[in-house]
This record gives sequence, C-alpha cells and structure tokens, in this order.
Amino acid sequence: MPDNRHCPACGAPNQCSLADPARATQACWCYTVTIDPAVLQALPAELRDKACLCPRCAAVEEQLRASAAD
Repeated sequence: MPDNRHCPACGAPNQCSLADPARATQACWCYTVTIDPAVLQALPAELRDKACLCPRCAAVEEQLRASAAD
C-alpha cells in the first residue's frame, strides 16, 4: 500500500495538503486543475484511489503555473 503523501506513479512527494496533518484543512492543489482521466487509468488498478499523483505525473504543471499567475 503506497504512502498517501507520495505519488503512486513516481514516488515523489505529491504535495497533497489533505495527506499532511499540518495542512489538512486547506484545499489540495488538485482541486484547481483538470486531470486527464487517461492519466489515472494508466495507473495499475491496485494503485488507483490510494494516493494523489504529484503535479508532474498528473500532467498539470502548466495549469498550476497559470493559476499562480492569476
């Protein structure tokens, strides 16, 4: 079972605020982006819905940069 603070695809920290007790009351970065369902489907079934992907593996880094610039 993967650690919910690390990306199940690459093992890097996933930056999920919900998995961090110190930031659990804050909305996660993933709430502000659209993740292509094909990215999630590419994960092995046993890794889905266990931990958040990191922004790089979720292929949303560009969306996050645009959101930060607003």
